[in-house]
Order: sequence, then structure tokens, then C-alpha cells
Amino acid sequence: MAILTISQEMGSGGAEIGMTVAGRLGYKYVDNEELLGRAQRYGLSGERLARLAEDRPSWVERFDAETRRYILSLQVVLYEFAQEDNVVLMGGGGQWLLRGVPHVLRTRIVAPFPLRVNRLTATLSAQGKERVTPKTVAQFVRRDDIQKSARMRYLFDAEIKEPALYDLLINTAVLSRSAAVELLAEAARRPELETTDAARQLVADRVLASQVEVALAGHPEMRRHRIDAECDRGMVTLELPAGADPDVARAVAREVAGVHGVRLRVTEIPVVTPFPG
Repeated sequence: MAILTISQEMGSGGAEIGMTVAGRLGYKYVDNEELLGRAQRYGLSGERLARLAEDRPSWVERFDAETRRYILSLQVVLYEFAQEDNVVLMGGGGQWLLRGVPHVLRTRIVAPFPLRVNRLTATLSAQGKERVTPKTVAQFVRRDDIQKSARMRYLFDAEIKEPALYDLLINTAVLSRSAAVELLAEAARRPELETTDAARQLVADRVLASQVEVALAGHPEMRRHRIDAECDRGMVTLELPAGADPDVARAVAREVAGVHGVRLRVTEIPVVTPFPG
């Protein structure tokens, strides 16, 4: 079967569509709450995890090496859920992290801004929320759009609306939610999205590489360095910046379960902030 990633604009109905598709297919539905729950096993603050799952780090946090460990932990759990297969991943950067994986269908769900505001205003009013006006809701929706775009740009140097990040774009001003569900469910059953052993291995490699990056980001001697990892069937290659101790980096990577060997590729990049700002 397939992995579905869904990126949504607030008020487009993406979450409801994703949950319904998951139920229709018998897939697991994974949203930020699921990601946060699993990420906390790394002993991280739930409050800080929740904020970094929704927005880019503050200016101060960009100079805090611990920020990288938080963000990488969120990414590794997304990879782990993907490895379980038969899953709908809502948000979390899956459209970028799982690019190139053959059995992943990356979907973007959108709607015109006025329609999104009207929908959300109606929903909040029906829930009895106080002081709900189209103006305040419009500000809320606009802020959410800005935060999501900024986070994608900050973490992956990518634009969230970039067409190349998606295999399917659904406008819920044109298609009803039920039609969108039918479309996604049918697409997920297509033979082109059948999971293969090679595709499973590709996801497993990304899981292991990400786990190594988390281990390095949490090590007292390695955390100040940005060390990227690649993996090929248990053989991990570390891109090591100048100044990082290669012996320590190799030892930390080898402690991660599933790592069979470690190669080093030393670069002349100096110590940098956890993520580019």
C-alpha cells in the first residue's frame, strides 16, 4: 500500500479529508499530536516541541544547539511512522522529507483565502467561541499561512507552495471534501504506489540516518556542529565540518542500533548555528 502526506492551508478541510481517507483505507492517521507524543520519548520538553512543530525557532533559539535536536527528533519520528507504511501523515514536512520515495503520494490541499476564512468563522461560531468575527479569523488564518511558509523555508530552504513538492493539488473550492476523499483513496490503491522492497529500504535508510543525526545533536561534544548523515543499508556517511572530532563522531554513530559502519566526509564548513537563519 502507500504513504500519503498532506499539507493543508488552514480552513481548506485538509485535516478532515486526511482523517476520513485514513479511515477509508484502514491507515494510521498521524498529525502533530501523534508526532509530539512519540518525540517526547527523547526526553524533550513537550511545550517546546509543540511550538517548534508549528513555527520556526525564535531568533534566540537559532543560536541554541539544543534547537537542532528538537527539530531532528520531530523529523525522525515522522520517518519512523512512514516506515510503518499504510499511513496518512498530516504536516510535519513530509512533502520534503519523503521526496523521492516511490510509494509516497504528496498532496497539497488548498482553498481561496475568503472561503477559508468563512469556513473557519462558521466552525468557531458553531462551537460557541467568543469574539469570533471574520476580521479576527482572517488575521488568524493569515498568520498561520505565514508561519507555515516561514517554517518550511527555514528548515528546508523550500517554498511550501512549490509545485515540485507535490504530486497532487486539491482545491476544495472546486472539489467537495467527499470527492477529495474518493480521489485520494483511489490514488492510494493505484499499482504505481505499491510498496516495494527497494522503497522500504529507502525509507529505512532515511530513518537510520535521521536517528544518527539526533544522537549526534544530543552529544555534548558534537551538538555544536551541524553534522548531516546519509545511509545505505546500514553504512552511514557523515558530513563532518572542520573542527569536529572524527573519532567521537564515528563512535556516537556506531552506537545507534542498525549502523554497520561509518564513513566520514570532512568539509571545510565552520561551526554554524543549528539551522540556517
